[in-house]
Amino acid sequence: MPGRPSALADFSTVILAAGKGTRLRSNLAKVLHRTGGRTLVEHVVRACLPLHTREIAVIVGHQAEEVAASVAPLGAHSILQQPQNGTGHALRVARNKLDRRSKYVLVMPGDAPLIRTETLERLARVHLASGAAATVLTAMLVDPAGYGRIVRKPDNSVARIVEEKAATPEERAIQEINSSLYAFTLDVLWPSLDALRPENVHKELYLTDAIALLNERGHRVLAEVAADAHEVLGCNTRAELAEVDRIFRDRKRRELMDAGVTIYLPETVVIDPGVRIGPDTVIEPCVHLLGSTRIGSNCSIRTGSVLKDMVLDDGAAVLEHCVLAESRIRAGAAVGPFSRLRPGADIGPGAKVGNFVEVKKSRLGEGAKAQHLAYIGDASVGKSSNIGAGTITCNYDGVQKNRTTIGNQVFIGSNTALVAPVRVGDRAYVAAGSTITDDVPADALGIARGKQANKPGWAAARRKALTASSPSKRATKKGKRRTRKR
Repeated sequence: MPGRPSALADFSTVILAAGKGTRLRSNLAKVLHRTGGRTLVEHVVRACLPLHTREIAVIVGHQAEEVAASVAPLGAHSILQQPQNGTGHALRVARNKLDRRSKYVLVMPGDAPLIRTETLERLARVHLASGAAATVLTAMLVDPAGYGRIVRKPDNSVARIVEEKAATPEERAIQEINSSLYAFTLDVLWPSLDALRPENVHKELYLTDAIALLNERGHRVLAEVAADAHEVLGCNTRAELAEVDRIFRDRKRRELMDAGVTIYLPETVVIDPGVRIGPDTVIEPCVHLLGSTRIGSNCSIRTGSVLKDMVLDDGAAVLEHCVLAESRIRAGAAVGPFSRLRPGADIGPGAKVGNFVEVKKSRLGEGAKAQHLAYIGDASVGKSSNIGAGTITCNYDGVQKNRTTIGNQVFIGSNTALVAPVRVGDRAYVAAGSTITDDVPADALGIARGKQANKPGWAAARRKALTASSPSKRATKKGKRRTRKR
């Protein structure tokens, strides 16, 4: 592959993603759970992509089709492990399906989403430079409970990896833990995998046991300590998922603030990894920026708004508590407060979409306004036109959606219903309260409502009649008649 670093050209990458994840207590495969805006396995694959190893193979098992489908768009191929008999068995299954030109392999779990490309590259380069049979990525933890411990030899190489349940009290006191990320030299790994035996309570083949076997056969095993212990965190419980998500969100916010974005109360703001924001944009508290949202420079996103897969040009503004998806807000336009943009909305330069206005599959031209309580669906609104409060485009006839076309400099009065398909020409007016079913020509006034008629004295006569017929009035008259009879 052009541009591939020569040091990693002989590596394959294998991601172990076949497990169910029973401690999550979920019907969803562990690696398909989301944190930091992506699935666990997608984070891991993305960390591997810049390495340009010969291939990325994902070992799948539980919900294999779904896991395979999630990584295929990233260029990873899948290898089915059925049944799942442990991590050592997973590598055995992969043996005949990996690129035969590879001399080395990077192996990692699919539930370690915080791992960085730089750390993986350092692990691979250290392994190559050392000539070791295996190099284990480790981490130092204050509380290593739940992790396998690294037992070193006097020369500081690795003697074995001992699981916590099998560890002695002295071994449990060790703070260096196994991350389950490895670099192996394949011509010595394969014979060791062949020699593995399921001599454990689960009757599975463990990749960690291969470390001891390599030592027994006279091969050298080294350890490379991760600079940031957070990178090796797994996601075995819901609490761990939440902690990893917190770390991801903090990383992203710091990256953006370092690039010139202002974020108030950043701990309240959720930003997905694919979001891009230009300098001098201001993000207020309790905002969610999701998916592939792109925000230009000098924009403002006010409190409580949620944006997903949005595009905002320079100088656009989103006011408080808006919900916006798959739409575009052009330079100088403003949306909100309490507005909703559904997919396909395009708000032109300098246009205004205001309080409780919903826009779907519609374009508002430059300087157009819909400031209050309107629904604009399947429509185009021309330059400098004004949509009055309570206006709706009646786009659905029960069978199909129909379009409304409003020209330039049009004034639509309040509480108007535009029954599509219908056109309102340039500079036309539509009277408030109209139900427009026919086209309105340019420069015309469209009126479609009943003629007003005033009836003098009608209200007073109505009140008098109601009073006379009220139950309390009848009871009073009945009482007076009884009194006269006595």
